[in-house]
Amino acid sequence: LPMAFRDVNARRHIGLQQLSSLASTGRTFLGPMKSHKFIVDESTNQSTLICSAVRLIESLDLTSAAGQLLNETIQAQNKEFKTGMSTLLFLVGAWSSAVMDCLEQNVPVPAIVSVMSEGLNSCCERVQCLQIPIHDLKKELCSSGARPNAFESKTCHVGCDGLTHPQNALCFRRDISAPEEVIPINSCSRQGDDCNFNKSLVSPLAGFGSVASLVKAAGDRSSSVLFGSGVIASSCITQKLTHSRHFSTLGKSHFSSQQGNFQGYLSGPSADPRGCCGLGHLAMTLSHGNQTSIKLLQSIAAYQQERAECSGSSQFNIAEIVTCCLLGLPESYSCVCPGFVTLVSPEQATVIKHFADKPLRILLMDGDLTEQYRHLGFNRPRNVRTILEHPNPQGGRAGDVWLRRMSDILMSFEVNLVLVKGNVCENFMERCIASRILVIGGVARDVLCAFGEVTGAQAVTYLSQLNASCVGNGVWAELWQTSDGRAVDLGELVPVRLSAGGLPLLTAVLTTALPSKVQLLEDQFWALLYRLHHALKDGKVFPGGGAVELLCLSHIQVLAEQPERPGNDKVVRELPSPWLAEYKSIVLQALGSGWKRYLSVVLCNTAKAGSELEADASVDHHLQKAAACGSPSAYILEEFRRAGVLRGSSDPFPDCGEALKVCDNVAAKTEAWRRALDLVLLVLQTDTEIITGPQGNQLLNSHVLSEFRFL
Repeated sequence: LPMAFRDVNARRHIGLQQLSSLASTGRTFLGPMKSHKFIVDESTNQSTLICSAVRLIESLDLTSAAGQLLNETIQAQNKEFKTGMSTLLFLVGAWSSAVMDCLEQNVPVPAIVSVMSEGLNSCCERVQCLQIPIHDLKKELCSSGARPNAFESKTCHVGCDGLTHPQNALCFRRDISAPEEVIPINSCSRQGDDCNFNKSLVSPLAGFGSVASLVKAAGDRSSSVLFGSGVIASSCITQKLTHSRHFSTLGKSHFSSQQGNFQGYLSGPSADPRGCCGLGHLAMTLSHGNQTSIKLLQSIAAYQQERAECSGSSQFNIAEIVTCCLLGLPESYSCVCPGFVTLVSPEQATVIKHFADKPLRILLMDGDLTEQYRHLGFNRPRNVRTILEHPNPQGGRAGDVWLRRMSDILMSFEVNLVLVKGNVCENFMERCIASRILVIGGVARDVLCAFGEVTGAQAVTYLSQLNASCVGNGVWAELWQTSDGRAVDLGELVPVRLSAGGLPLLTAVLTTALPSKVQLLEDQFWALLYRLHHALKDGKVFPGGGAVELLCLSHIQVLAEQPERPGNDKVVRELPSPWLAEYKSIVLQALGSGWKRYLSVVLCNTAKAGSELEADASVDHHLQKAAACGSPSAYILEEFRRAGVLRGSSDPFPDCGEALKVCDNVAAKTEAWRRALDLVLLVLQTDTEIITGPQGNQLLNSHVLSEFRFL
């Protein structure tokens, strides 16, 4: 094969230049006031709105080796944490530029690698003193007085009995400015179906606290509600039109007027620190400006908290949450709905109408429902070529025998509903619709497991394995309705809801009228969901608003002034002492410059500073005050408790009367730092780029021919 290679350290390091250039595209994603980007597909001219480093990297041309390494690093962070990718992307660019500055000052590569690595390790150990236990934070948030008098509803005790008797659970107000009027809640007409879990729909429109809307589900003659305990409605529901009528997430909508000013406020025992008050406010501190998703998440927290008090299960289980994106409805229709909401064809919707108020027999399939599907690990006989697996002496289309045989199996066991993890044969789908059997493909494994636990169904790989013990019972199917009781017809796809007694699944229904915004809303929701998940998993959080980065900068200054030689690297120890002292200061300053640029960009993005120069001055001012205090960590924690380290620069809800504390995940943040620096140092130590294959021939006719040597 033709081969070419070039010295990547010619003039300035080419790999680091590429990293810096790619990472600069994501600087607007930092901070709570993120700027969105449009990604346009050249082949279809369709655009997508993004606000995520993952979506950005997926859309960039990453033909270079450095670009592919950057993509792998961000994908690894996304796979493990689902958060921290924007920080990682920015620091990759900032530290790449800082390392190139070190190279221009003739700092040896081994000194850069050793001092930066140990400097980061030292900073990660230093910031551990800033960690706040979740239990302490929840108690502080619940007792901080962030409960507005204007929106306080009458407190009703919600116990386990409320799960089956909602009429004893909630009190509502019809209008917050009118005299109090209690609306009674009728009991559910269908017994034994856990209808309060499965026949209700929560609309989180009224505020940032948990909000329940009184609705009627399809085919249900009585109303039911979803509820939780310990959630106080927040005052931050001032509705504004920002930027445009399309992208406003808090603007008043036609939906509000349709409800006749009816808004239900949900509250429980406010003194209980274990209540949803803690989870709800904790979610707000981790929202990072995501005001739309926080309402949904607080409704989820209220629901799961109530289940946890009665069943003893985990208070927050991310495996029980799914999303369904509906295109064509205003964003004000976004809500949390118990059960499994998904999209089906209009033909399948007619089957569901036939099943109204009838329990269904369910079958779960862990694979594809196609004739050619074989399970993982299946090996065909060697040296055998299969021409036709099932000869059809009577003629007809290929596969007709398989279609008829599979349909007969389903009908013999009286199966009404089939949930398939993989793909479904279109011809088989049509045959099932004609037989009034509902088949839904592309169902997540967690959903299959949830239905299996409550219905007794056992997943099978092939229909030929089906027996009576594999079929479950007690599933209800209906057309999904909005919270004002109207069915939704989106043309090509129709939303439906599947439920069963005791089913723990919750579906976050995300609605928007803009096709380009669907992916954005889903990404934002899952990012917030995983931030809360990892915070509870770690059991602690970092103070946000730049507190951790500021302490790192302060610690870097202390390290730079220490006389001892850093590192145990043999090459570093062999460097002359005067040189090492000089290199140490230069490299540590380069490491700190990454965090300083991070804070400056956040201040600029939030309009707290008019320029990066002004932002740098603000950061320097805080560093001086922290040093004068004698204990930088104590100064930073005190500033965080008062009004935020950077004075509200990361306040996700600036309209609130009180400054809301902002927090960050511990493991996700520190791992993003490590991954960013590891990538920069890996590319730094790469001295040659080798190109093989057809691209080597293309270089012979390119303008960069002089940079390569050919073998």
